[in-house]
Amino acid sequence: MNIVDRIQELKGEKDISILAHNYQPPAVQDIADFLGDSLDLCYRAQELEETTILFAGVRFMAESALILNPEKTVLLPDMDAYCPMASMLTPDILDEKKRKHPDAAVVLYGNTTARAKARADVICTSANAAHIVNSLDEDVVLFGPDKNLRYWTQKQTDKTLIPVPDHGYCYVHNSLIRPEDILYLRDRYPRAEVLVHPECVPQVQEVADHVLSTNGMLAHARRTSADEFIIGTEKELCYRLRKELPNKRFYEIETAVCRDMKRVTLQKICHAMEHEESKISLPHDVLESAREPLERMLSLGRG
Repeated sequence: MNIVDRIQELKGEKDISILAHNYQPPAVQDIADFLGDSLDLCYRAQELEETTILFAGVRFMAESALILNPEKTVLLPDMDAYCPMASMLTPDILDEKKRKHPDAAVVLYGNTTARAKARADVICTSANAAHIVNSLDEDVVLFGPDKNLRYWTQKQTDKTLIPVPDHGYCYVHNSLIRPEDILYLRDRYPRAEVLVHPECVPQVQEVADHVLSTNGMLAHARRTSADEFIIGTEKELCYRLRKELPNKRFYEIETAVCRDMKRVTLQKICHAMEHEESKISLPHDVLESAREPLERMLSLGRG
C-alpha cells in the first residue's frame, strides 16, 4: 500500500480530518479534506464532525484549532513547524504596550501564539482585518504583529493603529517578495493582474492591482474575466490556483518559500496519524482566555 492510500485508510479508521493551509506542498494539498487560509480554516475547524483534526500547517494554526475545539484531539505533524512572526510578539511585549495605552483595544493577527491571543480583545486575519478594526468602539487599537498588514489596514480605517511589536513581519512576504520581482513579472506578462498579500511591504502593495488574502486571491481569480495573474504570496498557492482554475495562468515568485510550511510531509502526516503523536496541548487558562477573542472574530463575520 502506498503512503497516500495508507493516509486515506487512517482517516476512516481513526476518525481524522486533515486541514491544510494554502502554503502547504502540493502532495499535502492533494490529500487534505479542506484547504484554505487561516480564516477559512478557523470556520472549518468548528464545523468538523471528526474527533481528531490533523493540521497541516504551522503551530499557531493548530493551536487555534484546539482553542476552538478543546474537546477534540489536534495533531501537528511536525512540532517544530513555527511561524517566526508569531514568535516576535511575546506576552511581555504586549503587556508593556497595554500599560502604555490602557484604553486601546487589542487586535491581534491570527499569526500569534496562544499566549498572546489570550491577551487580545479580538483576533483578525488578513481577510478580515479592516472589518474587525472598524467594528470596534475604541478609536485607538494595538495591532500586531505584522507591520505590513497594519499598514494596509490603516489605509481602510480612521482609527489609530499602534504597532505591537514595533517591527513584526513575515520573512517571506517582507523580504522574499520585492517590488523588482513584481515589476519583472509584469514586464514579462503585461496582461496579467497583480495580486499580492497584505503581509507584503508597502512598496509591493502599491504596485499591485489588488491586495488580498490567499482565499481572496482564489475568489477574485474565479470571478474576474482576467485570465493571467502574478501572485505575490508564498509560491505554493499557485499550485492550488492552477489545479482549481486550469484555464487561467498564474505566475509565482520562485523565491517566496516558507521553510516552516514545508516541514510537513506525507511521511510525517502518516506517522502522526498511525501513532497519534504530536498532539497540541495548552494550559487550561490559556485555552479559556484565548477562546473568547477567537470566537469574537468568528461572530463578527468574514468581512
